[in-house]
Amino acid sequence: MTEIPVPPHISPRQLPLALELRPALGRDDFMVADCNREAVAWIDRWPDWPVPALCLYGPAGSGKSHLAEVWRARSGAHSIAGGALAGQEPDILLGDGLGLVIEDADQGLDETVCFHLYNMLKERGGHLLMTAQQPPARWSLHLPDLRSRMGAALVCEILPPDDDLMAGLLLKLFADRQIAPSPSIIAYILPRIERSFAALTDLVGAIDRRALAEKRPVTLPLVRAIMDGDAQD
Repeated sequence: MTEIPVPPHISPRQLPLALELRPALGRDDFMVADCNREAVAWIDRWPDWPVPALCLYGPAGSGKSHLAEVWRARSGAHSIAGGALAGQEPDILLGDGLGLVIEDADQGLDETVCFHLYNMLKERGGHLLMTAQQPPARWSLHLPDLRSRMGAALVCEILPPDDDLMAGLLLKLFADRQIAPSPSIIAYILPRIERSFAALTDLVGAIDRRALAEKRPVTLPLVRAIMDGDAQD
């Protein structure tokens, strides 16, 4: 695994857990930390957005899709991948809806369809939420009218999970498997794992499977063996 230095050093007796928990409307609790607080604030502010469109951008695993699902459930919006827009009829896609989520909008986007969807939502007083890994200013957009509209959109970056969020997610993933890890285990994992929800999920699953297979408790030596083994593969 890629080792990421985490300054300052995290003491096993003083884990960073300055987190808020909020229900994600039918999905797992979404944890709020400094790295995503601005994005959460814009989701909370809906429908009082000053413009029709909001783009949440950040690296894979930073929680963009989770927040988009929170908003979709609240707003009753439809959802579609950017790459699936080609050939869509905007009026059929929207129906009577006042909202739309376009996921991975920077990964291949039918610009004409997106342009018409934006205009329809604006006329209805609706809203468009997009997720991407890059901000709209870096998208390869060729349609001038769409570039103009994306240039006026709200843009909010979601950073990779910080220490608080990583620790909170780890504890939750362990708790979901009825495992109570020691503070030393959390402190050992944090500076040695990729900063993504997917990486945390994979690691906790591997730890649980090994502990069950060997009929042993989850201890620091067990976790160290799994992570050292992954690093050598």
